[in-house]
Amino acid sequence: MIRLIASDIDGTLLPYGEHAIPEEIFEEIRRLEQKGILFCPASGRQYTSVRKLFAPVADRLPCVCENGAAVYGPGSPGPLLGKTPMDREQALALCRDIIALPGAEVLISGADTSYLCPKYGDILPLMESKGNNIVLLSRPEDVPEDIVKLAAFCLQGTAGLEAALSPRWGRVFHGAVAGAEWLDFTLADKGTGLTQLCAALGIGLDQAAAFGDNFNDVPMLSIAGRPWIMEGAAPELRERFPNHCRRVADILRTL
Repeated sequence: MIRLIASDIDGTLLPYGEHAIPEEIFEEIRRLEQKGILFCPASGRQYTSVRKLFAPVADRLPCVCENGAAVYGPGSPGPLLGKTPMDREQALALCRDIIALPGAEVLISGADTSYLCPKYGDILPLMESKGNNIVLLSRPEDVPEDIVKLAAFCLQGTAGLEAALSPRWGRVFHGAVAGAEWLDFTLADKGTGLTQLCAALGIGLDQAAAFGDNFNDVPMLSIAGRPWIMEGAAPELRERFPNHCRRVADILRTL
């Protein structure tokens, strides 16, 4: 019996390049709630951004945010059920390495605030378009709270970011491609977040379904009782997870 559905957003519920969750998803969330099934966005996005995206049903939803580093229960706003901070000195050292890379920007995440030290003009309007709480800083050392996630952003793609950062920092933090231009680092992952959420709600992981499309979704898909991978995912992910999905709404209607 499924009691919780956790779904990635970008590339899964929301095709890349689109900016609004389809109304049919909200209708399914309401219908599933009547059957006792909770729906949970599970994203690298910030909590405020997720709430704005799911505004018609936001108060009903638990959320796994920042790739699992911040977990919220239902409510307005929901309670913070779990937070997994990174070691501050190591996180700041990684920030400096990202900033030193040509073409790269760093996004520093607190539990519900994005901290930017922009070098170029691309990242600020992008994060504003996602509805994030944003604070601009002159240097990463000025972040006034726990750091729960770091993301490297590069318009040229993630290959150069991975080559420069993963050999060192992939041994310290969980590193995962989170989109065509994003490489995320956390101490947690979406599996950590889903585990914390299910424990807080008294739901077994075998009672959870999950949807994803990218490598940062693998920890969540690996522990959920019923995982689906999107048809557009990388071939190795489609091979690893046999349940394939073209549209999440099509599967939700069967539950």
